Amino acid sequence: MNGQKQTNLFSAEKESLTTRQSNIIRSPKQNGTEKEDSKPYLDELGIEIIDNPQPIQFFKNSNDFIHRWSPYVQGFSAKFVQSIFNKYKFKYREPVIFDPFAGSGTVLVQAKLNNYKVYGVELNPLLYYIANTKLNTWHINPDKLKKISNSLEPKRKFVAPEFLKSKKHFNLNVLRKLETIKSGIDSFTPADEDEQKIKDLMLVAFSAILIDCSNLKRTPCLGYTKNKTVEDDAPISFFKMKINEIAMDLEKLQSHFQHINAESIVYLANSKSFEHTQKYDVVITSPPYMNGLDYVINYKIEMGWLGFAENHTQLKMVKDDMVVCDNVSKGLIKKFAVNNSRYTNSWLEEIKRNIKLNIDNRGHYRRNDMPEIVHKYFDDMFIIMKKVVAAIKNGGRFILVVGDSLIADVYLPTDLILAKIGTDLGMKIEKIEKARNRRSGQIRSYRLRETIITLRKE
Repeated sequence: MNGQKQTNLFSAEKESLTTRQSNIIRSPKQNGTEKEDSKPYLDELGIEIIDNPQPIQFFKNSNDFIHRWSPYVQGFSAKFVQSIFNKYKFKYREPVIFDPFAGSGTVLVQAKLNNYKVYGVELNPLLYYIANTKLNTWHINPDKLKKISNSLEPKRKFVAPEFLKSKKHFNLNVLRKLETIKSGIDSFTPADEDEQKIKDLMLVAFSAILIDCSNLKRTPCLGYTKNKTVEDDAPISFFKMKINEIAMDLEKLQSHFQHINAESIVYLANSKSFEHTQKYDVVITSPPYMNGLDYVINYKIEMGWLGFAENHTQLKMVKDDMVVCDNVSKGLIKKFAVNNSRYTNSWLEEIKRNIKLNIDNRGHYRRNDMPEIVHKYFDDMFIIMKKVVAAIKNGGRFILVVGDSLIADVYLPTDLILAKIGTDLGMKIEKIEKARNRRSGQIRSYRLRETIITLRKE
């Protein structure tokens, strides 16, 4: 009797599992590691991965001046970028730096602090705006910034973006105060170029406090959190704190970095089609990872409030132009699947076959077109890398920070495939360093890695 009851209970528990949960439990990748799954690829490349833990994550920038003006959780740390500059400062006396995925400007700002010529490309208009403001406001009078921000008059009424769920994102009193601050900024009419830059700084400061004032968190994906209390006057106090923080950094810049005169430019453009007019000594970047993180939706709040998107269609247009993620439109992937001129290699074809086989065996996966999404990611990266490599000087280096993935129980050595693409384009793999361990989002017991690829042009 007890045995029968136990069997029935077990069966009921089994039936209550979702398909996804069952696939996770049955996964052959439970307790696996990237180390064992990378071996065949490393053997073919004839290299080893060096363990070299480093502070590469952007949250390390939270107290670094200028970088702290606006958070960008997908970026890397200024300390890491500076360590690269320090490593090669005797190799390249006056290096020209480039970042094809500029984000909020970590590489660009750090290069400018070293008085290096630096250029960057960013496709997301919000991030471009933030990076451009970080680069081009160093001369602004900090007292004038504080004075103007403290005397804003909301003459022009601003209403929270209708296409966003603003009343769910924010408590009502908080929402009204945010609308008042934004109305005040919008109502400010600059009298000259410097006052326009002050307005830019106020908008960057405003964008930086939105998530802190909301019922959301970004860790790293944007989502709701229950354990968060936001005071009604949080927008006022947070905005003032951010303005004071920026003013403090401007004072430091003007007292310690007056000698900076090297050119620093960020372009609002797509790296897949960007035409390079410069030659670079060092390219440092962190491309989008091949994972489920949506780099546009993750910043939809700031994009909507600052007017860089007025509806979800505009967000989708930006997303479809980016290096692909698994939240891209099905129509885009369907069109790509019949493209006969795309990049491929034997590794990629085998990975695609294995992903398709596993999806077919499962009978259900979040995207049945995942093999083609994976293929498009590397085709996008090939297009960008080909353009960048052609613009690197002989003896120059291409440094990429990237993470690997586990997709439908198939290991995807993103770093090694990108390194292989580099060799296809004539670069030499100088080294690949493991900076830190990561966990798979689906199989939490599976250990992934984040690595630094260094390619050299000979």
